Amino acid sequence: MTTAQRGDARRTALLESLDEILREQSLEEGTLDSINIAEISRRAGVTRSAFYFYFENKQAAVAALMEEMYDAAFAATGELSGDATPQDNIAATISGLFDAWESHQHVFRAMLDAKATSPAVRELWDNDRHSFIAPVAAMIEAERAGGRAPDGVDATSIAAVLLDLNDRMLERLALGGALTRPQIQAAVVEIWLRTIYGRTTP
Repeated sequence: MTTAQRGDARRTALLESLDEILREQSLEEGTLDSINIAEISRRAGVTRSAFYFYFENKQAAVAALMEEMYDAAFAATGELSGDATPQDNIAATISGLFDAWESHQHVFRAMLDAKATSPAVRELWDNDRHSFIAPVAAMIEAERAGGRAPDGVDATSIAAVLLDLNDRMLERLALGGALTRPQIQAAVVEIWLRTIYGRTTP
């Protein structure tokens, strides 16, 4: 094993250790503050100093874990340009996003803590979310150009607001509330359809 491979293995072990702790903690409604870096390192089989070689702090490690959820969510965005009806494409996209959240909700909750206390992590969060705007805006513009959606406010602005809605609803699910995932998911799909097409049956 090369030095680079050993380094990758240590970084992976640290992230797997953190992921394991977050899954356990989610059952106890803990917070990121209660996680000990020494425990993360111990479970990973590396020294505490090795943790700081790869990550500035716990918040940065959580941000690294979030990349897997972002990748899954970005893949779901590809459904917007699928061969199905607009309703089905949007429903598939939102369903894929919520599925990605459900698989990583323990990390998402930790990320909410991390971005609240770390400007660097908040910037990473914003940059990752911003990467979704262009494909959504492109879909809206294509639907308008094809005569399937009416002209209106700048597509990039619409995309940004719709993605903000998604974030807020995932946060609501993470923190708990009166509405279930199916209820929120159905409402989000309807809002997307009405916002883009002016109706729910394009």
